[in-house]
Amino acid sequence: MSNATLVMGAVAYAPKVVTIWDGFKEYFAQHGLAFDYVLYSNYERQVEDMFRGSIDVAWNSPLAWIRAERMGKALGKPVRAVAMRDTDCDLTSVIVTRSDSAIKSLADLKGKRVGVGAVDSPQATLIPLDYLRSQGLQPGSDFSVRRFDVLGGKHGDHIGGERDAARALMAGELDAACMIDGNHLLFVGEGTLPSGKTRILAQTPKFDHCNFTVAHHADAPLIDKFQKLLLGMSYADAAVRPLLDLEGLKAWQDGRTSGYIALEHAVDAAKFYDQRGNITVADYRY
Repeated sequence: MSNATLVMGAVAYAPKVVTIWDGFKEYFAQHGLAFDYVLYSNYERQVEDMFRGSIDVAWNSPLAWIRAERMGKALGKPVRAVAMRDTDCDLTSVIVTRSDSAIKSLADLKGKRVGVGAVDSPQATLIPLDYLRSQGLQPGSDFSVRRFDVLGGKHGDHIGGERDAARALMAGELDAACMIDGNHLLFVGEGTLPSGKTRILAQTPKFDHCNFTVAHHADAPLIDKFQKLLLGMSYADAAVRPLLDLEGLKAWQDGRTSGYIALEHAVDAAKFYDQRGNITVADYRY
């Protein structure tokens, strides 16, 4: 049996990240897997470090997955997705307006003000703006875009930008705002969007969120054990449940990549990364 340690990278988008991965480290140790983690302030360095050999696996955002996949292909070091949360699958974003707004259809957004999240948010910026392009509306020409950049480099994991856009919508500074559907429900529940005061104007097709991305150089037996331990975690286990709750899932499942097609298209349309994974978007600070 190998004495090697599996090293994972994760982005510190909130203080709870330390609690989460300390808990997982202890769980893995109890089940015979030597595991450690490195925290990053942004996904861009995390992806780059994977190809430097500093980490074996990364808990990646969907945007980070796209960059890693493109860099892997360009370098001849392909990556793979081995696991994701049940809650990472089949998500949608929504374009929301106020319930008293005269805007009744997407066509009514012409000449209007649309709020989005951070420049690097798949769910609140890239995907919804590309959906509007698919409906014949060009950002910046058919309608103005107001971006709420919060914590660049965290790929929208910090939802402050979405919440700020929601507040601006209710303050009358915007005609519509983009957000993931789950956050729309959250904002209604917490009162940021008062109940009954908003209306969903449109909903994007489904897409997937995060995954565990494995580096080309990672030790196969260690990755196999890591994957088996994840998939074997049960929400019925009282020792495991708090960790799963903190990470927002009921069960881990096999990784899939079919749910990133919409984001791939959005990345190309926004010129965020090139085909080799180089950052090409303007005005990106992280």
